[in-house]
Amino acid sequence: MMQRVRRGIAILSVLIVPLLLSPIAVHAERGDVVLNKRAEANGMRPVIFPHWFHRIRFRCKVCHTELGFQMRAGSNEVTMDEIVKGKFCGMCHNGQIAWSPDAGCGRCHSGLPGLKSGITGNDETKGPGHW
Repeated sequence: MMQRVRRGIAILSVLIVPLLLSPIAVHAERGDVVLNKRAEANGMRPVIFPHWFHRIRFRCKVCHTELGFQMRAGSNEVTMDEIVKGKFCGMCHNGQIAWSPDAGCGRCHSGLPGLKSGITGNDETKGPGHW
């Protein structure tokens, strides 16, 4: 009887633990920026950038002036190579200010397959003067 219980626990562990450790695909929330120009073409999930999460902590100029992000959805050529070299997201996500790119792909690449690039919930916000 005890051996049967142990076997059942072992089987459940093998089935459940990977689910708990794997990143969960999410839908983008209103105001999030979805980056999927290259992600799915390279076998990765789309990136969901939580814009308002960052916006409540930093002024617009931090990212849109100092880090080089243009204020127009889809106009930035962000690549993992650039991020790892410390450009764009990599300026802060460097392991000192915030978690680094090697902390796990699923932290950024968490979107559901098929999400289109752009600003979620408000596609008319394409940059200054385009409200």
